[in-house]
Parts: sequence; structure tokens; C-alpha cells
Amino acid sequence: MSLKTGDFIEVDYVATDKETNTIFDLTTEAEARKHNLYNEKAQYHPVKICLGEGHLIPGLDSFLLGKEPKKEYVIEILPEQGFGKKDPKLMKIVPAKIFKKENIRPFPGLHVNIDNFRGVIRTVSGGRIIVDFNHPLSGHTLQYKIKINKLINEPREKIETLLSFFTKDPKIELQEDKLQINSKIPKQMQEQLEEKIKTLIPEVKEVIFKAPDKK
Repeated sequence: MSLKTGDFIEVDYVATDKETNTIFDLTTEAEARKHNLYNEKAQYHPVKICLGEGHLIPGLDSFLLGKEPKKEYVIEILPEQGFGKKDPKLMKIVPAKIFKKENIRPFPGLHVNIDNFRGVIRTVSGGRIIVDFNHPLSGHTLQYKIKINKLINEPREKIETLLSFFTKDPKIELQEDKLQINSKIPKQMQEQLEEKIKTLIPEVKEVIFKAPDKK
């Protein structure tokens, strides 16, 4: 059975930055140990997504269309279909006094957080410090070794997969075609989410949102 837009799947993968030949993301403990990247504080588990919903980078999402569950694939993704090309507008000059105020000694390669935007210092010249606010992998070609573990068919698992991208640890009650979601989801998001659930999971005909009880 070939995969199509709207299918829910579970995948495992190893993602490599081809520019530096370094692994930047993986999902299994076995692969982490194999590449000497194991971290006992990390949580290793398969990733569940819905194709066409932007849960993966564009190049990987489109690549999986037409592929088959239970198979493994390797794909190389160009920057345009990965994390984008470098945007010169995101190279900003930041006054040295900003770093001095925070007691930070700026140097090239230092990762910084300025006004809740993460960046990397590229150059330091007197009072002029250039910070790159592009995604660290923008402009990089990527390689994914990905295995499609399974096609998700069970409605509850589909619902939990979709909700995981909107809210943390949602509690749901599913009775026949009626779904109740117990979670703090903003009102303005509820209508959009209800429509998405009914479209992607047609077994659900009615959606009720309920705020969790205060303790």
C-alpha cells in the first residue's frame, strides 16, 4: 500500500548534516549507541506524524508520498526543501553594550539568545558584533535514513498523534464517533483543530473541548 497525503505513520530515522557529516537528530537508542551519541537523559522513540500536515521538513514529507510501510529509504534533501537557504536579512548587527550588560564576552561561534531569538555570533569587530539568526541548518544539504515502521489506522492513535502537535499530554475520551478533548486549548484554536480532526479522521463526527478540572 503506497502512502498518500493525510496518512498517519510511525517512523524512525537518522538525520545527517551533509555539510559537516554530523548526525543532528535520531530516534532510536540503538543508533545513538552505534554512533557514540547516546545520552541517558534523552528520550528515544519513534516519531508519529500525518503526511501533508507540515510535521516534517518539506522535502522529507513529499518524499514519503508513494512509499510503502515496513520499508527503509535514504534521501538527500537540498536546503530549499530542508531548513531553507541562508537569509542575509537575518544577519544582524548587535551593539557590544548588549553583551556587556549581560556580562557575556562575545566571540565567533558563541550561541546566544537575544530577545528570545536564538543566534550564533559570526564576527566580532570592536563595537560591531554580527549575529546570525538563521536556522543552524539553513543552507545545508541533509541526508535522512528513514524507516516507515507502520501505517497508523486506529482512530485513537491518530487523534493522539494529531493533538501532540497542538497541546501537551491531552486527555481524550472517544465514544463511537464522539470525541471529548480535556486540555487547555485556546478558543481561537479550537475551531481550526475541530475542522482538522474531522477532515483527517472521518470516524470522528463530533468534537467537544473541555478545560481540565482545577486542582
